[in-house]
Amino acid sequence: MPAGHKFVIADDHPLFRGALKQAIAGLADVSSVLEAGDFESVKAIVAANEDIDIVLLDLAMPGASGLSGLISLRGIHATVPVVIVSAHDDPETIRRALELGASGFISKSASMDNIRSAIEAVLSGEISAPGDIDLGVERDPEISDLIKRLQSLTPQQTRVLGMLAEGLLNKQIAYELGVSEATIKAHVSAILQKLGVDSRTQAVILLSKIGGEPRPAA
Repeated sequence: MPAGHKFVIADDHPLFRGALKQAIAGLADVSSVLEAGDFESVKAIVAANEDIDIVLLDLAMPGASGLSGLISLRGIHATVPVVIVSAHDDPETIRRALELGASGFISKSASMDNIRSAIEAVLSGEISAPGDIDLGVERDPEISDLIKRLQSLTPQQTRVLGMLAEGLLNKQIAYELGVSEATIKAHVSAILQKLGVDSRTQAVILLSKIGGEPRPAA
């Protein structure tokens, strides 16, 4: 096994993936860099590689819907640090990303040195956010309540919720996760109860309120 850190860069723009690779190249102890240009690819990479040290995730890429992409990845691999790298660097987005489990946030306008510093901080176990932005507090009580409810989900429930947002049916989710459809039905029931909604559709709509729009059901 090679020594060093394994990175995943998830962004649909090849030029920006190249810029992030250049930033990573300036770090010590880099063993490999995996790339994904759409959300399906990054999910597959994260699911197949338990030894990933950090994921650099763009919020706006094909197959993802805002912060629900972060939620889905946290469900697949709850312990891997995910750093959001986004042009949407308003205080609300940054704060909500961190509250939903991101280990850091890097603005796409950040300098190469700042990108490296943020990555190094996360690799050392810290939480990294732009120091020049006042994140404030959540002023929307509905969003604050939703984030607390999402934080109460188990990793598997989080993963199922992300798949519901993709429009997958129970039998499709069961197949993907290698469990019975009855198990998925139990997860869905628990998710609805924790989110305080009555249907899958309401759960997906609720999830969309933290950023981005839900994908239409298949």
